[in-house]
Amino acid sequence: MIKISFFGCAFLVLISCNMAFSQKSQLQIARNSIGKLQFAITNKQDTKKQLSILGEGLKAIETAQNDKKTKKWPETWAIKAYLSSYISIIDTDEGNSDKYYGLAVAAIDSARRIDKFQANTRLIYASVYNINIKKQDKANSAFKNNDFTTAFNSLKEVSDFFPKDTTLAVNTAIAAQNIRNFDKALEYFKRAKEAGIKNPVVFQNLANIYTSKFDHDLAIKTIEDGLKLNGEDINLTNDYINLLLDNERYTDAIHVIESTLKVDKNNKLLYFLYGYLYQNSGNYNTAALSYSKALNIDENYFDAIYQLGLAYVDSANEALKSGKDGSQKFSSFINRAEIALLQAHEINQNDKSTVQLLIDIYTRKNKLDKVQELKSKLEEF
Repeated sequence: MIKISFFGCAFLVLISCNMAFSQKSQLQIARNSIGKLQFAITNKQDTKKQLSILGEGLKAIETAQNDKKTKKWPETWAIKAYLSSYISIIDTDEGNSDKYYGLAVAAIDSARRIDKFQANTRLIYASVYNINIKKQDKANSAFKNNDFTTAFNSLKEVSDFFPKDTTLAVNTAIAAQNIRNFDKALEYFKRAKEAGIKNPVVFQNLANIYTSKFDHDLAIKTIEDGLKLNGEDINLTNDYINLLLDNERYTDAIHVIESTLKVDKNNKLLYFLYGYLYQNSGNYNTAALSYSKALNIDENYFDAIYQLGLAYVDSANEALKSGKDGSQKFSSFINRAEIALLQAHEINQNDKSTVQLLIDIYTRKNKLDKVQELKSKLEEF
């Protein structure tokens, strides 16, 4: 008969209890390391000290995760995730940082999977927060290296975690633009706009994307929203005017230009556009005045001086229809046109339209030598 020793059984039970107590002690050491870390951060202790505390906690948690009982506890993995994730953002050794980043991601997955009662939510959230800080660093590095696909994939995840961060949303949108994923670019620019960003470039980019999708009304509305926040931004204003012109909303464009010129009196382009709109509507006098104001700012502004010459030609043609005084007015306007177009020709001697208008003027004036000279020049082009 085999005898069972009571003492032997008692000894085995004692050993088993000691092992369980040991694993719980290791878990407590890991818990304590979190408290020590918070104390070190609050008291601005250096990175070396913080890494030492983290190393102590991880050593304990690795023992706990290898025990058949405590490895089933979600707290074990939540603590490992937090400690590993924190190392990943403070360790300056890139290889070490990446290593702990990987360990943290795996530990977060394990913690979430077995934490059925969500008892470790705060610790898991803090770990995910740290991981996203690390992802942002990795994304920035990828962006600098023109690896925009990697940058976008990382930034997208970080922006989704911090949806109110407008800078992250904009950077994600820019990365999306660089890989020509305009739908995603639109999504993240909109996120930045909805989160309250004021940067006019965001509104310009949004409007450009809407325009590319032929949603012109929404493009115009977006620029209008941007101008409400950036009323004096000249680039937004110019985009607004161009959108109105492209969509043939000429009256609206004139009103915007008029309002802008009250503030920006030295904008030659706006004076030119104002003149051009009035010229197209047949108001040649207002057009000529506006072109002249543009030329007061820049006397060598070719487009303005060419259009001024053309406005005088249009005025001359209208004068011929006006009755008995038409001939005298025609002569006055055609002479002004000649002067303006000669100046335009001096600025840009290779412009065919200018030369052709001068040929027409000299033909009307019966200056055939000038006509022949300019026709010869025209053949050289």
